[in-house]
Amino acid sequence: MSGQRQKIQLELAFPESNEGEALQDSGAGTEPLAARTNSNDPVKLVNLIEEVLDQQNLNRAYSQILSNKGARTPGVDGMTVQQLKVYVQKHWPKIEAQLRDGIYRPQPVKRVEIPKPGGGIRKLGIPSALDRLLQQAALQVLQPHFDRTFSEHSYGFRPGRSAHQAVAQAQEYQQERYRWVVDMDLEKFFDRVNHDRLMARIAERIDDKELLKLIRAFLTSGVMENGLVQATEEGTPQGGPLSPLLSNIVLDELDQELERRGHRFVRYADDCNIYVGSRRAAERTLASVTHFVERKLRLKVNRAKSAVDRPWRRKFLGFSFTAHRQPKRRIAPASIERFKQRIRELTRRTRGCTLEDVIGELTRYLRGWLGYFGLCETQSVLRDLESWLHRRLRSLMWKRWKRGTVRFRELRNRGVRHDLAAQSAGSSHSGWRLSRSPALHYALPGKFWRSLGLPTLTIKAT
Repeated sequence: MSGQRQKIQLELAFPESNEGEALQDSGAGTEPLAARTNSNDPVKLVNLIEEVLDQQNLNRAYSQILSNKGARTPGVDGMTVQQLKVYVQKHWPKIEAQLRDGIYRPQPVKRVEIPKPGGGIRKLGIPSALDRLLQQAALQVLQPHFDRTFSEHSYGFRPGRSAHQAVAQAQEYQQERYRWVVDMDLEKFFDRVNHDRLMARIAERIDDKELLKLIRAFLTSGVMENGLVQATEEGTPQGGPLSPLLSNIVLDELDQELERRGHRFVRYADDCNIYVGSRRAAERTLASVTHFVERKLRLKVNRAKSAVDRPWRRKFLGFSFTAHRQPKRRIAPASIERFKQRIRELTRRTRGCTLEDVIGELTRYLRGWLGYFGLCETQSVLRDLESWLHRRLRSLMWKRWKRGTVRFRELRNRGVRHDLAAQSAGSSHSGWRLSRSPALHYALPGKFWRSLGLPTLTIKAT
């Protein structure tokens, strides 16, 4: 988006602002943690509500939520983020007064269920468009103050940090011969956060009654499910911009405890792995940390999913590791199966899409997939997946050609010799079996799919 176009959108949202263009991120909170302070500020932060309601901050928040995919999902009021600017123009003076007086009441979040990659359902809470804006504005003010004091072992939902960095750190611990992992899973973490403990942690750093009231109001706004509003006495629903920061504030207490004990650990949101040198040490660690989490933090450890094991037998953020002395990053088996399932969905014969449409959808999916799993260091796995993908596509083409005469003609047009084309076209074998045949390999090689724009999964195309 050009600067001129962005300026028009933001002015429409907040016409009384004379700032014009959206603020650029100053980079606060994105520099390496070693360059930042590692202790809590002794002086409490005051007058933060003024920073939240600053017009430049609000403009930047609006631009951010507008660019998010979630902007297309309305909350309980049915208002989209695109429609929000008209509402704000009309009602902002009243909204601002309520916020400054500490009496603003957010609307209940809308319950939305999405499937988890590994099975099951994840429940999201989608705020109204206005509440999404206010949460994003509060996040932009709070994140720099809290982030610079978070643990260097925390990687989830933080500026300048990523899942790739977390996986690389886990790999480094294994290279240092810490070859046992305590894989901890918190049961329904986002639904179990204790509001009083969370607000007490925030109040240790913030002395701004209006902002504290606003944060608690977001926590207790309720959830609308099947047309009924349910009170929320605990938890911080996933789906709002502020929820990730609040979760990190809660689990920062766990990080501090693990650091105090001298553990080598990696945490990404509620996914925490602790690396130790022996099974006995790992079992002791799991027991003691479970006690801390459940007694002190008032959260619940999922004992069925938590385990002590070798890292190469567990998965972490979609990856696993080899058992070599210098372990390599590999794609976890569950992630490979999810990849294949998605490819099967996109290449179903009954979808009725053109080949161009199928290739287009596959290309978009593969680029996103490679953007994450391209960190894999076992190229043989990627080559096998690419070979399997091409086989799926050859099978799809064979089934679409349907009749033997069409199959024979297509094979001949692609340079297959007469006798081999006739033998393959007259075969009674399934398309999946024939997709490995010399005729289809010759007629539809890897370079054919790449010529259509399909990306290669390997560094060097083969």
